[in-house]
Amino acid sequence: MTSAGRARAFIAAGLLPALLLFVFFVIIPIVWSAYYGFFDWKGIGQPKFIGMDNFAEVVRDPIFWRSFKNNMLIVVASVFGQVPIALILSLLLVRNSWLHRFIRSSVFMPMVLSSVVVGIIWGYIYHPQIGILNFLLDSVGLGSWKRLWLSDPDISMYSLMVPIIWNYIGPYLIMFLAALKNIPSDMDDAALLDGAQGARKLFSLTLPMIWDTIKVAVVLCISGSLKAFDLIYVMTGGGPAHSTELLASYMYNNTFAIYRFGYGSAVSTMIILLSLLLIAGSQYLMKKEYR
Repeated sequence: MTSAGRARAFIAAGLLPALLLFVFFVIIPIVWSAYYGFFDWKGIGQPKFIGMDNFAEVVRDPIFWRSFKNNMLIVVASVFGQVPIALILSLLLVRNSWLHRFIRSSVFMPMVLSSVVVGIIWGYIYHPQIGILNFLLDSVGLGSWKRLWLSDPDISMYSLMVPIIWNYIGPYLIMFLAALKNIPSDMDDAALLDGAQGARKLFSLTLPMIWDTIKVAVVLCISGSLKAFDLIYVMTGGGPAHSTELLASYMYNNTFAIYRFGYGSAVSTMIILLSLLLIAGSQYLMKKEYR
């Protein structure tokens, strides 16, 4: 065996355990869930084959499409909130002084907290009687702006976007900082010699060099937003009147609240298909090299 063959064999042997775990814990459950989507099953007893009836019911259910719309709002808020904020912060905090390290740690701290804890904290912030947000509005003479932030169907979904963006900026900040630090120093020196500074350097050198990292961040944003569940479930439970219902909470309620495991499996399969379509679409739009 040649040295190249030995290297490929070594790489394959190193990747094999992770690949087996991925297949066992991810791929097989996805296929199994899709299989049960063709059955009427309560979780116990013999499943009854009903073909595409579950999927047809999903497509006809207006609550499913409302959940999908809410998820799209979360996707848009995440992609155009988390990624740009993390990118700007990474450009400002790329230096390694103690102040920059402290700010980076502060930005990353919400990610360390449990989503349930984050939901409880923001639930108190938005509380109509004892919440700090309405208290601050009163304090600065803006009492007319006070709202039932989580109980008003017209604004509850938008209120939830703030803690979602705040909670997940940290990981993308770390990703962008790592990408910025991997830009060769000689390229920075060449840019300075050419007179590229400020915005010109940003758009001509920095962003093109980390464009692949930005694409990965967008994929993670989309996939993470489509499976968002725990934070919103703690804060609103999908209410009021399904105004904050998401695809994951819709699936949970149909699966575990009314024991329609077959229907819940069909919903989870639809979520996977929609996720793949959105991720493929985002990658198609970003497939060209950054210019």
